[in-house]
Amino acid sequence: MKILVPVKRVVDYNVKVRVKADGTGVETAGVKMSMNPFDEIAVEEAVRLREKGTATEIVAISMGVPACQETIRTALAMGADRGILVETDVELQPLAVAKLLRALVAKESPGLIIMGKQAIDDDMNATGQMLAALLGWPQGTFASKVVIEGDTATVTREVDGGLETVALTLPAIVTTDLRLNEPRYASLPNIMKARKKPIETVKPADLGVDPTPRLTVVSVAEPPKRQAGVKVGSVAELVAKLKTEAKVI
Repeated sequence: MKILVPVKRVVDYNVKVRVKADGTGVETAGVKMSMNPFDEIAVEEAVRLREKGTATEIVAISMGVPACQETIRTALAMGADRGILVETDVELQPLAVAKLLRALVAKESPGLIIMGKQAIDDDMNATGQMLAALLGWPQGTFASKVVIEGDTATVTREVDGGLETVALTLPAIVTTDLRLNEPRYASLPNIMKARKKPIETVKPADLGVDPTPRLTVVSVAEPPKRQAGVKVGSVAELVAKLKTEAKVI
């Protein structure tokens, strides 16, 4: 079974995000970039399935500027077999990503797609669900456990009330949550091997997809700074401030 794993290049989670001076977006010039953490979990799960003999090939897919090849190389070093870069300088939104992935699915014919539940830059949590709708495939979102047996994927997913287990007929889409696994570190030998693994580059036009954004960002602003706390002299004063100054969120 072939597994597709989309991986996104985002601002590293350890970096303090700064808004551009003109308020048009987040500053990325000179900022450390890395693979979206939820996508690392997806790559790890795909590699584990291959180690169990369930999967035969893992294809890592990234979309964006040429520097996204670095993100694909990271996935290759973790254990993916080859990569595909959909190269474009257009800011891709979830629907465009889903349409591009649908075109790649038609080309690659995978048995399973494993992807992060969301990206930490926009927190949309929409691409997996949109792709499932476009393909007409079953989906298991927020997965904390995945078991493949024959043509069925049993997914334990985290919901507000606890855990829910669903059975999906393959091919299917699974989006990963934090508790699914702990991603491995890429060893130096695997990093060296990743340099020789193939990465195919295609354009959105090659896939018959127009990635033009449908949403327009009006402005981006930092949240207001948190005000300093104050000390009160008595319980009565505290109660008075709670009545007159405290805000209900």
